[in-house]
Amino acid sequence: MKENSMGMIHWLWLSLIVVVLDQVSKYSVVDNFYLYEQVTVIPSFFSLTLAYNTGAAFSFLSNQGGWQRWFLSCVAMIVSLFLVSWLRRMEKGEDWQACSMALILGGALGNLYDRVVHGYVVDFLLVYYKDWYFPSFNVADVAITIGAAMLILDMFRDQSRLEREKSESRH
Repeated sequence: MKENSMGMIHWLWLSLIVVVLDQVSKYSVVDNFYLYEQVTVIPSFFSLTLAYNTGAAFSFLSNQGGWQRWFLSCVAMIVSLFLVSWLRRMEKGEDWQACSMALILGGALGNLYDRVVHGYVVDFLLVYYKDWYFPSFNVADVAITIGAAMLILDMFRDQSRLEREKSESRH
């Protein structure tokens, strides 16, 4: 049995921070905005707006009959359990990967809460340029994106390390 049977589970503090920031920001926007009201923060680039997303990323599946709410909730629960399990199995010192998992977990739980309680995810961050608009998103989505980017970077770091070790072993 491993010396540290809880792995990197202590990184759940970061997941909790993401969930709290996500929910506080969503409640603030819901309390202060009308649906689709837009407040410009940076002209021609960034606004705050209130939107409800009943689908997944980029409103995928949003125009379905409602089954997507429970399907996406189940997917989020399964992913969340997988991430907690992964954190428990990680070795001490795998902080980069643990941080990325915790960010993804916090984002998944923030959006899962919305989906289960409200039936949709609250989005409010809007990036655009002239007539081009990126779909609105929220703090949970930002955390998931940063966590996923960190995982991708970690794969490249590991590949670089393996190639360097392989090269050194030849000499």
